[in-house]
Amino acid sequence: MATMTAPATRRPEPPREVKTRRSKTGRKVRDNLTGHAFLIGAVLCFALFMWFPMVRGIVMSFQRTRRGETTWVGWDNYTRIVADPSFWIAWKNTFIFTILALVLGYLLPFFVAILLNEFRHAKGYLRILVYLPVMLPPASALFLFKYYAYDPSEAGLFNAILKALHLPTSEWMQSPTMTIPAMVIASTWMNMGSAVLIYLASLQNIPGELYEAAELDGAGVWRRIWNVTIPQTRLILTLLAMLQIVATMQLFIEPLILANGAGTQDSATSVAYLIYQHGFFQNDLNGAAALSVIMLIVLAAFSAVYVRLTTKQD
Repeated sequence: MATMTAPATRRPEPPREVKTRRSKTGRKVRDNLTGHAFLIGAVLCFALFMWFPMVRGIVMSFQRTRRGETTWVGWDNYTRIVADPSFWIAWKNTFIFTILALVLGYLLPFFVAILLNEFRHAKGYLRILVYLPVMLPPASALFLFKYYAYDPSEAGLFNAILKALHLPTSEWMQSPTMTIPAMVIASTWMNMGSAVLIYLASLQNIPGELYEAAELDGAGVWRRIWNVTIPQTRLILTLLAMLQIVATMQLFIEPLILANGAGTQDSATSVAYLIYQHGFFQNDLNGAAALSVIMLIVLAAFSAVYVRLTTKQD
């Protein structure tokens, strides 16, 4: 007698809303996995070439390596670096360079951008002309200044101009008082093209109605710049100010090429060059690491103050 089997019970299908929710969740997971797969390469590069050396440098600043043996010395490297007279000379030169670079290298590109924004013809040509120095390799541009513009003889470009104006010539990089201003001029010429283009892009986003209203109120050129241009570009101005300070505080290639390192009477010694000197000339990698950590703390403190102030303004 044949036995009859009970029919298999079918599970109830989930509602349509649940299916839709599951498909959306699955799609989001797949999209996130694809995005994370693209990001993992950049994260690994940052971890290997930036974060790991940074952590390793902090660890080295508390160590001393002699003849292949590494020992922990605590704060000895920091006290030794701070007690070095070159430490304070380097920070003084770096701060002076930063202040002069803000006066010249920060304000000049802004006014050049305002001037270029007023031109109605040949805008593209003028932008290429301003941006051209940025396309030159920094070493080539600095050698051009060193052997052509800053030649201490009357054959140098700047001395020839001063002589034509019946002004006293200068020794430029051989003069302790002119070393830092000469580096500021060269650095401004090399780097201002990028800032000019950023300012131009910001200026072109300002509504023309604001300038028309200011003109109807009788505002002159300077009042329009002060009351319209600067408030409308405040975000870009503050951002580039921070980037300018962070970049100029890491002054290195200018003293290395223009002043052969320290310059006359240590007039060109910067903090970054002092790190290079400790690491590669004195074979003091631990002292170089300690000085690097000090610079990191100074720049991080400045960045924190900047973020705090700009957050309050926003």
